Amino acid sequence: MIRSEILKEIAPVISEHLVVCNIGLPSQELHMIDDQPTNFYMLGTMGLSSSIGLGVALAQDKKVISIDGDGSVLTNFGTLPTIANNVADNFILLIIDNGSYGSTGDQPTYAGRKTSLTAVAKACGCENVIECKAEETRGVLEDALKSDKMTIIVAKCESGNIKVPVITMDPVVIRDRFMKQVHS
Repeated sequence: MIRSEILKEIAPVISEHLVVCNIGLPSQELHMIDDQPTNFYMLGTMGLSSSIGLGVALAQDKKVISIDGDGSVLTNFGTLPTIANNVADNFILLIIDNGSYGSTGDQPTYAGRKTSLTAVAKACGCENVIECKAEETRGVLEDALKSDKMTIIVAKCESGNIKVPVITMDPVVIRDRFMKQVHS
């Protein structure tokens, strides 16, 4: 499975929750698969999906799912110790680990080599870290949502992209409709 197939599988599970989705192709794929006003699409801030998602979770009680990539987490390595030390039991970080920088041409990341983001998250102090195969992601995510416990999921998948249109929605519109969902 590739990232877009995981997103298609989990779309029905996440559609009723606040979702902060990683920059580039992941946001474009989620937008194409199941655009929701509860989705906040990152359009120009690589590495910040997990940080913004944690902030939203800490600020209110609704469940928040950040969909991030291994390349973005590697770009913002400070996010994992920050998450570990600011527990929000309404927060789930789903790292879709395809071992590549998917949005820029599938260049390999270190997560596709020797670096284990699962081990790094645990070493940072994250207590509930689950690594799974791509095809197990939906079930692991459903269990995490039921658990009411902050969870980091590292879903290992194949590298690869599908052709998707760019998101033409104005960033202010994306922000405003998401904020209405946060406050509703």
